Amino acid sequence: MTTFRITVAYDGTGFAGWQRQANGTSVQGLLEEALADLAGGPVAVTGAGRTDAGVHALAQVASFRLDPPRDPLTIVRAVNARLPPAIRVLAAETAADDFNARFSARAKTYRYRIWNADVINPFERAYTWHVPGGLDVAAMARAAGRLTGRRDFAAFQSAGTPTETTEREVFASTVHGGDGALVTYDITGNGFLRHMVRAIVGSLVEIGRGRRGDGWIGDVLESRDRSQAGPTAPPEGLFLVRVEYGDRLKVYVEGP
Repeated sequence: MTTFRITVAYDGTGFAGWQRQANGTSVQGLLEEALADLAGGPVAVTGAGRTDAGVHALAQVASFRLDPPRDPLTIVRAVNARLPPAIRVLAAETAADDFNARFSARAKTYRYRIWNADVINPFERAYTWHVPGGLDVAAMARAAGRLTGRRDFAAFQSAGTPTETTEREVFASTVHGGDGALVTYDITGNGFLRHMVRAIVGSLVEIGRGRRGDGWIGDVLESRDRSQAGPTAPPEGLFLVRVEYGDRLKVYVEGP
């Protein structure tokens, strides 16, 4: 059996998310069906991150094993020929036998896009959260900086989600924009809780609207109570941007 690593981009609009679902079309399910057609039997695909319904990916990483082995370029062409246009395998390569797209990952980066104008560009509506009215982007950036380090993010996890620990390490947390309509939030960490990024964004928008001060984000963290944080931002603004492997560790700077 040969282990392969692929990089996948997808428009999450209309999909039930990455993970195979009993009801609904998933990215993982479509990839496994395409590979099974190619291999002549079932192929289990593991993704680096389980993006939710409506969430997009610029560079999701997935792994699987095939026997007999195939040329990576053949895999790219054959799988793409069997996938809908909204999903594309960008690259494929062989990997070490013990490589696992999820458990071998050292860091993942997500980006959230906000369209901050009274009227949204119609070509942006499937890829941003439309937030009309002014936003204090500087205050949002200060609050975002307070999230770096190893912390307990229970307050930003969907209620009732089982997990061994709610501690995660965030290497970078930054807000950019304010000159035009587009405001972006980028976060890099060693792992993320369910809806964690979207709950953080919802809280940052509360700060940007002037409803809370930028120091409030620290109070939310300390509370470990989801009800103390802001609303969960909608899924269409969220993108999985990058997954990192290897021994190189990110260096973060503590926020104020």
